[in-house]
Amino acid sequence: MPVKAVLFDLDDTLLWDERSVEEAFRATCELAERESGVDPKALEQAVRREARALYESYETFPFTKNIGINPFEALWANFSGGVQEEFRKLEALAPGYQVQAWTNGLLALHVDNSALGAKLAETFPAERRARPIIYDETFPVLETLRGQYKLLLLTNGAPDLQQEKIDGVPQLAAYFDHIIISGTFGQGKPARAIFEHAMEKLGITAEEGVMVGDKLTTDILGANTVGMASVWINRHRVTRTDEIVPAYEIEDLKGLLTLLVQ
Repeated sequence: MPVKAVLFDLDDTLLWDERSVEEAFRATCELAERESGVDPKALEQAVRREARALYESYETFPFTKNIGINPFEALWANFSGGVQEEFRKLEALAPGYQVQAWTNGLLALHVDNSALGAKLAETFPAERRARPIIYDETFPVLETLRGQYKLLLLTNGAPDLQQEKIDGVPQLAAYFDHIIISGTFGQGKPARAIFEHAMEKLGITAEEGVMVGDKLTTDILGANTVGMASVWINRHRVTRTDEIVPAYEIEDLKGLLTLLVQ
């Protein structure tokens, strides 16, 4: 695979965000169990459901969908960054959203306790921020690629939150020639425009780059749209349809090294 640049997704590609969120939910819901006797697993399911419904009810939802900000990121985001007016709306909405999501989750389990809802809404962000978990192979792979290829980090999300995730692993940013956050650019993956912006930054054509990511609907679709080779990290060995087809499929980041020497 003769390429000049490698573009990486961040969440669940380099950072193990899924695990960070799961552990934060577990710790927060166990606190709820100690204080109210509620079943922690049932509460997590209820909060995830209630948070999504509430999140999608806001007028900001189309914007967050375009940028690529999910309901569970909003459970710990401040939205203090970004120049778009929608970020100021999200900044104003976030504290109430976080409390209401947890309170509604409790109510779904017949626990009417808004004070506990507020406490859990404060606990979850702290627990998530305490867990900047990275995959074991991330740094060895980046170290191998550094100097051989231009490296670019292309991530969807709110500028301040994604930057906070990057800063949570201090040595990560130094590996990249460029870092592009969708909330700063104004559009998220899979939009053609953000991939074209990335290629312009790198000074490459689509044929000279490869996009590595875990999400078919953003990373892989976006790369396919501009004619760039796409590498899907399928860590959970999910069976996909033929609706979005990656050029390559690997089970972890180490598989990328084998592809690049072909």
